Amino acid sequence: MTEMRPLQIRRIFACCLAGLVVFASLPGTAAAEPALAPAPYAQLEKELDTRIDFETLPRRAEPGINLDAPIRDGGAWLGERLAGQRVTGPLHDDPRGTPTLPLAVRAGAPGANLSLAYHRGLGSTALFPLGPADFPALEARGEGAVAVVFDHGQRAIGLRIHSDYPAPLGRARPQGTVTLTFYRADGQVIGQVRRRLSGGINEQGFRRAGGIADIAAFTLANDDPGGIALDDILYQTAPMSF
Repeated sequence: MTEMRPLQIRRIFACCLAGLVVFASLPGTAAAEPALAPAPYAQLEKELDTRIDFETLPRRAEPGINLDAPIRDGGAWLGERLAGQRVTGPLHDDPRGTPTLPLAVRAGAPGANLSLAYHRGLGSTALFPLGPADFPALEARGEGAVAVVFDHGQRAIGLRIHSDYPAPLGRARPQGTVTLTFYRADGQVIGQVRRRLSGGINEQGFRRAGGIADIAAFTLANDDPGGIALDDILYQTAPMSF
């Protein structure tokens, strides 16, 4: 076998690298389009015809109304997790596992599912996912997980998330993140999005690549030190034209 000299190796490597550059520039070889794209919440308010605003129950100050069962609102179900999943985590709920079919929501343990209360920051009744500390503990409010299952596939959704109240004496307090996982009706994950929260109201919007109406469900978890509240979940009931 003929021994290759260093110069020959460098030439071969350079040729291979050039070939990769050419291949990447060919039509059809570009990076795949993300399955989900960010969308302005204000724009989705104009496009989508329905919102879940949690105003059907009597308005109550915190800790509010404890809900140990799933919530039905319009064309959607809300719970702690999807059927087949489990929640883990000492301080915040984190849904794990593959959902079973057909997709359905499941409630958490009594006192550790969801609650509704008037939220001063949002100026309306909001949803508080309850964490491991259980209702009515302050440290439980907003530390839980939420799952939403739609009657029909969605091309886009939006929601408003409030992250903590202002810290006393004006001291800055670190905010956490939210993680949203989107599912098709067959239980396959479309994509997962993690967002860093800012203090106060965070408006989030997501649009399916190619306008595919196959978002059947999503779960939301957070690690925010002060917990979160959710409101004004935007979705579509009538056929979409965009």
